[in-house]
Amino acid sequence: MTGTGTDTGSKSEQAYVQLKRRILGGEMSSGYRLVLSSIANDLGFSVVPVREAIRRLEAEGLVHFERNVGATVAGIDPDLYLHTMQTLSIIEGAATALAAPAVNGEELAKARVLNEQMREVLQDFDPVRFTQLNTEFHALLYARCPNPHILDLVHRGWFRLSSMRTSTFRYVPGRAHESVAEHDALLDLIESGAPAPDVEHAARAHRTNTLNAFLAQNNQPPSPI
Repeated sequence: MTGTGTDTGSKSEQAYVQLKRRILGGEMSSGYRLVLSSIANDLGFSVVPVREAIRRLEAEGLVHFERNVGATVAGIDPDLYLHTMQTLSIIEGAATALAAPAVNGEELAKARVLNEQMREVLQDFDPVRFTQLNTEFHALLYARCPNPHILDLVHRGWFRLSSMRTSTFRYVPGRAHESVAEHDALLDLIESGAPAPDVEHAARAHRTNTLNAFLAQNNQPPSPI
């Protein structure tokens, strides 16, 4: 994790960007200890800008301090994840249904390509890459939602998931296979001009199924939504 001459901004900003990239990318997983001296040595900085960067990450919920341990990469808050996914299942389902009539052939074709790329990732599974493709896939399907308020809520939900750096598929890789198949079914519904309630139900069930796979992995009851 060495700094380069092409980095811009203060050393604190550079440290923040590089640490956040590693956390969001999964290189620094939950519980990873952030040792100031080691990170500063890797970056070629003093500990001061690194400490400032870690404080920023703590404020964003990506890092937490524990007595006698120090700074570590924060884990997923199960309740926050549950509530975020429940909310997304409702609002993203609605957004996808509202957007469906406006999704054109080119966008559907691109969505199918993304889903095929996800299917290829299954062969040598990379949960971070799969999640990136999954995010692009769904963004294509709800982007044309004509209700800006619903769309704003969807964006906030996805941002909250990103802030948790969660790739559910890291914890339940088997869910990825089912997810790809559900994507195919959802695209078929949109392409056929299915009624909005059918599209909304499929999109909502798809999100809920992912949540329930995570809950089952953690020995929690399924979501009632």
